[in-house]
Amino acid sequence: MSAVLSVAEDSGAMAQRDSACQPPPDVDTDDCLQDYAYFFSPDILKGKVAFITGGGSGIGFRVAELFMRHGCRTIIASRNLQRVAEAAQKLEAATGQRCLPLSLDVRQPQTIMAAVDEALKEFDRIDILINNAAGNFLCPASALSFNAYKTVIDIDTLGTFNVSKVLYEKCMRDHGGVIVNITATLSYRGQALQVHAGTAKAAVDAMTKHLAVEWGPDNIRVNSLAPGPIAGTEGYRRLGGTRAEADSYFNTVPLHRAGNKTEIAHSVLYLASPLASYVTGTTLVVDGGSWLTSPNNFPALLGIASHTAKL
Repeated sequence: MSAVLSVAEDSGAMAQRDSACQPPPDVDTDDCLQDYAYFFSPDILKGKVAFITGGGSGIGFRVAELFMRHGCRTIIASRNLQRVAEAAQKLEAATGQRCLPLSLDVRQPQTIMAAVDEALKEFDRIDILINNAAGNFLCPASALSFNAYKTVIDIDTLGTFNVSKVLYEKCMRDHGGVIVNITATLSYRGQALQVHAGTAKAAVDAMTKHLAVEWGPDNIRVNSLAPGPIAGTEGYRRLGGTRAEADSYFNTVPLHRAGNKTEIAHSVLYLASPLASYVTGTTLVVDGGSWLTSPNNFPALLGIASHTAKL
């Protein structure tokens, strides 16, 4: 009997170990999940309103979907109004929650102010900001044009500050809130071919700490989340994800796989929710341990780099 119990206990422990690292279901396209299992309370964001930049595709789209599945109404904003309008229709159909698509350019404060004003007319409040708009490509520093470097800094770093400042002044200073900045691990080791994005995201991580200190007394939490290689995103396609699969790159990652958008959205949901009520000024790395072990092979990466990034 004890031997049988031992085998059963071992099987149960093995199942728990297996499930602990298994990814939740996801789809590679910018479409809603067909099935969703609630690991968090379904109403954990009930009554909240979230403003998500870059919300029409990739990680931003999935974050919007999961927020809405947990009771949150959303604003998804980007330069491409058609993209966010189509995304909003999908999100509303799948979740039954309101999603307002808006056009803005995070580099231009006037467009942000106009978008936030329109959002406040619709919802009368904004509780959560997800700074997800970003630009990136692979390019050696020697081939990077001055304008290409500046463009990434403008979108990633200045854009994050611009949107955060507008939301602070128009809403969060008086009512509190949560800000989550989507960053990266690129600067941790000086990732080859990523001086532009690595610099921009390192600055955002520093900004996160500064704003957390200054805005904490206003009941505002500010954190960063740094994803690893995430399948089904534009970044994954543009930064060599498919080639990495073919070259068995993910064998070097401790969890031996890429992440998916639902995993990142779950992590953002945690940071935005009351579960993280005492978490501020920090960066949550969600990369399967990738930055710790992945090769930083400059010659190999040159094969998929853009040698003339002239934006």
